[in-house]
Amino acid sequence: MDKIVKSDAEWREQLSPLAYKVTRKHGTERAGTHEDFPKDPGVYACVCCGAPLFEQDAKFESGTGWPSFYQPLDPEMVGEKADNSLFMRRTEVHCNRCDAHLGHVFPDGPAPTGLRYCINGVALTFEPDS
Repeated sequence: MDKIVKSDAEWREQLSPLAYKVTRKHGTERAGTHEDFPKDPGVYACVCCGAPLFEQDAKFESGTGWPSFYQPLDPEMVGEKADNSLFMRRTEVHCNRCDAHLGHVFPDGPAPTGLRYCINGVALTFEPDS
């Protein structure tokens, strides 16, 4: 996988202000504020670099107000690191191709993984199956 590296100015020019804040500055969109994604078959990709991250089949309704998935499309594409901000211990997830902040993963998801990848909707685009 080729790493995507851009300057801060290039990311600002490419992304909406909210997408920039979330993906490049580790922000979070308010719960329930991102428009609902389609229910059709397809793949959710990184808004910054287009890397395929999650399949529609792995999406579930978590009740949190953010898109949730029980596993990434390819575990190599989604990286993890400890996040001890806001007086909490969480695991941040990011796109391994461009280091975009996506959200967090929690151990309270459904089978088969028991994981809940809680992802900012603004960090994703949807690519329908052709």
